[in-house]
Amino acid sequence: MKQKSEAARRRKPKGDFTLPGEAGYEKLTLRLAKKWGADVVRDSDGTQLSPEILSAGYGVYSTICVIREHNDFAKAHPETQAEAPLYSLPVAAESETLEIDLLNGYFSQQFEIDERECSQKYWQAFDRTENRELPREEWTYLGGGKALIKHAKKYHEYSVNFFAFRIWEEISMYNHITNGWQKEHLRQLDPVHPVVRGYLKDYLRRWCAAHPATNVVRFTSLFYNFVWIWGSDKNNRFLFTDWASYDFTASPAMLENYEKYTGGKISAEDFINGGKRRSTHTLSDETKRKYMRFVQNFVADFAAELVQIVHDAGKKAYMFYDDSWVGSEPYSESFARIGFDGIIKCVFSAYEARMCADVPGVETHELRLHPYLFPTGLTGEPVFAAGGDPVTPAKQYWTAVRRALLRRCADRIGLGGYLHLTQDFPDFCDYIETLADEFRKIKALHKGGAPYALPVKISVLTHWGKLRSWTCGGHYHEHPDLDLINLLESVAGLPVQTEFIDFTQLKNGDFTGNVLLVAGLKNSAYGGGSEWNDVKTYESAAKFVHGGGALICVNEASETDGFSTNLRLAPLLGVDLDRGDFNCRGKYPAAAEREEISVGTFTGKKEAFIFAPDVRILKNAEARAGEEKTFAVAARNVGKGFATYVSSYKHTPENAAALLSLLLRLRNLSAAENYLSDNPYVDCAYFEKEKKLALANVSGVSQAARISLPGGGKTFTLPPAGIKIVPVGKIRAEEKEE
Repeated sequence: MKQKSEAARRRKPKGDFTLPGEAGYEKLTLRLAKKWGADVVRDSDGTQLSPEILSAGYGVYSTICVIREHNDFAKAHPETQAEAPLYSLPVAAESETLEIDLLNGYFSQQFEIDERECSQKYWQAFDRTENRELPREEWTYLGGGKALIKHAKKYHEYSVNFFAFRIWEEISMYNHITNGWQKEHLRQLDPVHPVVRGYLKDYLRRWCAAHPATNVVRFTSLFYNFVWIWGSDKNNRFLFTDWASYDFTASPAMLENYEKYTGGKISAEDFINGGKRRSTHTLSDETKRKYMRFVQNFVADFAAELVQIVHDAGKKAYMFYDDSWVGSEPYSESFARIGFDGIIKCVFSAYEARMCADVPGVETHELRLHPYLFPTGLTGEPVFAAGGDPVTPAKQYWTAVRRALLRRCADRIGLGGYLHLTQDFPDFCDYIETLADEFRKIKALHKGGAPYALPVKISVLTHWGKLRSWTCGGHYHEHPDLDLINLLESVAGLPVQTEFIDFTQLKNGDFTGNVLLVAGLKNSAYGGGSEWNDVKTYESAAKFVHGGGALICVNEASETDGFSTNLRLAPLLGVDLDRGDFNCRGKYPAAAEREEISVGTFTGKKEAFIFAPDVRILKNAEARAGEEKTFAVAARNVGKGFATYVSSYKHTPENAAALLSLLLRLRNLSAAENYLSDNPYVDCAYFEKEKKLALANVSGVSQAARISLPGGGKTFTLPPAGIKIVPVGKIRAEEKEE
């Protein structure tokens, strides 16, 4: 990679970049701060900033995980540690009595059984074969981690719900094991206990006083981590992981408070759910939603007290939108009253960038980029280690994130981890310099306002609505097969507007989009499941389409039981799913001779069939050897609007282009609308006030793209993974590209 001259580096604008400094590597820290144009240095988990770095004239972020680093207090008050509802892995009875080891299969360094009486009040035992809770006289806790089923039925499976202390904070545990640290395991406190809240407020006051150079207190994050339950078997280390689950907020004290202040009843089984648990991907019941609101209000109230302490110390408070973020959901009604000045999100993809940049009510939105400066990556592969290649993932993640930034820019970017690991990777250091410059150029374009958007507004319909804007829970690589997460990844970089609505809003007509998108599996929070049992839900969707709106239904969305069709939206779509109940029914041809959407590759759904004669197949599914051709995208006119069925969706640049083509058709817009690219690998944004086009190549090879412009178009060539910003007036004046 070509080195920039020192003169050019001095001329370039500085700022909007947070660099992870490291004591013991002062020269490296200051050299890279200058190279990358950093205006802020930060510490990371396991690193510190030395006086030389602190006095170098940069802004300072200091990281604090407010619930950990308190082992002495936790040892003195073990009852105040964070907890979780667990269940013993089901065991089949071979006689009338059955002894169960409660923690068998769990990682012993993560959990310790809470044997207190107030805890056992919430314990339950179940015959999982009959799905029956056992009365207390049929089972007992023996102590020592063992429970006894007294009157077991042979071959039936039994399990016990119980509470356990989480004796090793999960993020520190992961970092500790990943990096081979040799130090005391960090425990974590639960502020549900008044004594903890008092202690933490005093601690934070002392902490602020001890960090006079700190400008921003970086909360990483607040009180309750996403659920991350580890197992004892290294071949199945993570038994349950859900970025948005509330299980780790639960404790005997929290459940007792919930019942006291809401009058509702709640049990461990409300979380365990027969062993399936209640992930963010499934529909919630009223108890879970009520509990979530209770926790959100509790978190907001106490977090606001901590933020006020930070403000009183003359510092700003930012929240890291990961790790212990549960209960502090930035799109919840309670978040704004916490008073955070900024929000920081680690990002791998476009939808995550939008997830951060779109958060209302905070001054600063910052993206922490990947790869994290650790020796190994997400799957244990070498990154900043022998044989590692950090430039490749850095480009991969940045080009994905950059698509979203063209539509909605964040305020800052940065890195995290151990800076000294970059010393053997000069190409990476050069690429981050290029990346940071690109970000500043994109941010400068947004100063005049948002880029031009088509007259298309997508109302994304889910069970969670606005609360879970731009997410299906977690990073893209955690659930890459979810249709909606792939759609969000594509939409995040398209020239359209978006909003996120729930089913109550649909029924009330409380949404402003002209495209209604619902995508997901049956009974999921995204497909809707039983939400469609309410006839008003269907009526509202039908009214919207008949009135001129466009409907896009993906995969099994709207599928539910008990009606004459499997897809509740089938009467609009002219498409349904055959679950064996329609296998004798006549069906229309399943593939088109000529596709109306030529770009993209979609997987078909063998259960999907067309039953209405006026359905048009817009795109066939990818045909595999020996399989019959089937359709992937089918649409029909309904009243003044359109209804479209899409068999499945996977984000690729080509499929994003196919989605845009579909949206144009559904809104009666031309494929030659202004400021669109004819190359799926080149994104385009037009900034009207600046009179500039921003073009970005998401691929690793050179790309040429023709951009539609008023009065014609022009072809541009972009280098691999590169960007180009061109004044529109200059384009029109030129006959040839420079």
